Amino acid sequence: MARYTGPDCRVCRRIGEKLMLKGARCYSPKCALERRPKAPGQAGSQRRRRLSDRGTQLREKQKARYIYGILERQFKKTFREAERMTGVTGENLVVLLERRLDNVVYRLGFADSRSQARELVRHGHIMVNGRRTNIPSALVNEGDTITWREGSRRTKYYAQLAQSIEARQIPNWLSLDRQTLTGKVVSLPTPDQVDVSFDTKLITEYYSR
Repeated sequence: MARYTGPDCRVCRRIGEKLMLKGARCYSPKCALERRPKAPGQAGSQRRRRLSDRGTQLREKQKARYIYGILERQFKKTFREAERMTGVTGENLVVLLERRLDNVVYRLGFADSRSQARELVRHGHIMVNGRRTNIPSALVNEGDTITWREGSRRTKYYAQLAQSIEARQIPNWLSLDRQTLTGKVVSLPTPDQVDVSFDTKLITEYYSR
């Protein structure tokens, strides 16, 4: 499946704010936005121009795409699905994005970033309800259990994770057995349980034109 493969830090510099794409590195002095806050390229040395309404809407849409690691075609497909659901489209969009398997693996603390979580899923380390699933975009449902493949439990990464998992914060719509590293979807996420850094209303306006 196609995905963005360029430098993550360049994306944050282009947007002008931290999107937390590289996990712990984003909190450290190594963060590129801390060291080089200007936009990338020669134009970055110039003063940022004020965005038009359309530009602001596009910026919010791009932020959401980069945060969840989705290219335009798949993101638009997810938005159209959110439109068909009952309720507020923007809130439905957030719920659908949060239900992605790679996001759930990240939220459970199994990975430092969504891109790392995506690799864990694609390489077959994660099982859903006892079955290996290597599709990052697969949607979890209430009651689903997320575990590690037996062979993956013997890796060095798993051993390190078992020692550091105590410090991870888990959202209340998920539960985690820290002894066996088994996660469970207690309930589907609600908009008030998800802290997002983008404006879903502006994204809805962008696709509604």
